[in-house]
Amino acid sequence: MSQLLQTMHAVTTDPHWNVLAGPVPGVNPSMPADVKDPVQKILNWTAGLGLAAAVLGGLLGWAATAVGHNTDRGSLAANGKRAILWSLFGAGGIGVTSALVSTFYGMTSG
Repeated sequence: MSQLLQTMHAVTTDPHWNVLAGPVPGVNPSMPADVKDPVQKILNWTAGLGLAAAVLGGLLGWAATAVGHNTDRGSLAANGKRAILWSLFGAGGIGVTSALVSTFYGMTSG
């Protein structure tokens, strides 16, 4: 048996391991009230401005695609399509990140 497997076996079969990994008594983690409101305001503004920029980028991408197709400029249309995709990826990333930050931020405000 390898050293890693022996160590894992020793750790998982130790009857006192749950005592070592248990919660710390008398500790209730919470966000200080002076920090909670400004941090939430910064998170909201950042997500809102980021999504507004993603929407603007998408609209400009659609406009570039329309102009490029109607004037037979293939590179402008390709750049517009690329802008549309990057705007979608950006908006999705902002949404996922915002949800994760809000979830973990909400865990500490007990």
